[in-house]
Amino acid sequence: MGILNVTPDSFSDGGRWSDPSVAVEHAMEMVDAGAAIIDVGAESTRPGSESVSEETELSRLVPVLRELIPNIDVPVSVDTMKARVADRCLSMGAEVINDVYGLRDPGMLEVCADAGAYVVIMHMGETVEDSHASVMGGSFMEDIRGFLRSRTSAALEAGIADDRIILDPGIGFGKTMEQNARLLDSSSFFSDGHPVLSGSSRKRVISHEYPGMDPDLASAEAARRAADSGADIVRVHDVASTARRLSL
Repeated sequence: MGILNVTPDSFSDGGRWSDPSVAVEHAMEMVDAGAAIIDVGAESTRPGSESVSEETELSRLVPVLRELIPNIDVPVSVDTMKARVADRCLSMGAEVINDVYGLRDPGMLEVCADAGAYVVIMHMGETVEDSHASVMGGSFMEDIRGFLRSRTSAALEAGIADDRIILDPGIGFGKTMEQNARLLDSSSFFSDGHPVLSGSSRKRVISHEYPGMDPDLASAEAARRAADSGADIVRVHDVASTARRLSL
């Protein structure tokens, strides 16, 4: 999964892909390098970030999706926590909603079910701010799995098909560096028969695990660790470096 941030304040590449034509060109480059999904995000969830309104998020997403979706031959995912934003993007042809909030916004379950969308359910705390300000306790592995099971049950009850659910343990959201490293090496623990997505690219755990290494090469190494531990999808900024590492 190639990351296409169209935010001005992303922790890694904020502002680089805000222009729709530049964004489409970059997405096509990622597909050529091996991306099987393009994940478009318009609200930063980095530490210290501020939430944006639905209108602001859509003003960033809609022009990019309008050009991207008709011109790309892989599924487009939208990284959003908001049901109204998801509804608009799915109506434009997006196929996946990647929700760091675990489909908890009122109406999000129903929007995704009605559209027949694929969903990525990620683990985090009650809010993005809380998740970055606190860390989990010693039972974090079971706690994360319990949360994902609970949200999976809610998704199924809302009518989301079982084969359209993807689970993400939420590396970097309210976990210590040691806990994040454990998640990298334990992807299959969270599966319960569903595909697992791992997203550690360019996060702080990368410099902790691979001090002094180029961030993208280190991110590729972490993606390989996640894949070796059972991750079905790795979400990355540098697709080419990751594809090379996964092919070895």
